[in-house]
Amino acid sequence: MLPAEGLLEGCRKMVRDLARDESREIEFRAVSTGVHADRRVLELASDSAELHSAGKRGGKPSAHQRDINDLISQLAKDGQKVVRLKGGDPFIFGRGGEEALSLARAGIAFRIVPGLTSGLSAAALAGIPATTRETNHAIILATGHRAVDATSSREWEAMARTGQPIILYMAISNLADIAAAFLRGGMAPHTPVTIIASATYASERIVETQLVDAGRAAKREGIVPPAVVVVGSIAALREELLATLVSGSS
Repeated sequence: MLPAEGLLEGCRKMVRDLARDESREIEFRAVSTGVHADRRVLELASDSAELHSAGKRGGKPSAHQRDINDLISQLAKDGQKVVRLKGGDPFIFGRGGEEALSLARAGIAFRIVPGLTSGLSAAALAGIPATTRETNHAIILATGHRAVDATSSREWEAMARTGQPIILYMAISNLADIAAAFLRGGMAPHTPVTIIASATYASERIVETQLVDAGRAAKREGIVPPAVVVVGSIAALREELLATLVSGSS
């Protein structure tokens, strides 16, 4: 009987490290996976491991968060050793905090393995630094999946007035409305925008545009999730860095 333990997993490399040796299979008995979990990571689990798909897909049928919380807790209470495998960092728009609170309230011991959030890592791989002393002293990470209404519009406008770069997650379907709110908040129409879709995959797409045309550019180029959108002065640095940037596949 294994102790009840939930493990919120956010970094694919850390899964391999937990096995201690690349030739040894991971001994976890139940793995709850997100939509974007790399299949190569799942192959590290032992043949006897149970795999439970529990990913969230914007605008598409997905597991309810309460059901995911209950599944993780129940598997742990049944004596399974559980991995909750996620892409990116589980505590940044990954609902890892909600799942950790659920475990804590159920009295279930767990560990957290932090990961690299897609907004910052995708930008970096594309040649966009999140901060430089010359461009910004802060960076805003925001989720754009919520429809733009009167309340959220005021929030977007307030973000624009900070003058700091903004990295948007899950924003493609609402990008035109968000960009319009940024413009109302005083952000310049020519503000650089870079859209990064399916970062690190063979299907990766990068679209460079300006705020005034961001929504139309995403639609014109056929951009679909998963994608992050970098808005602000840092996006303009990509052009200079690309000249000598060595890509991961080189």
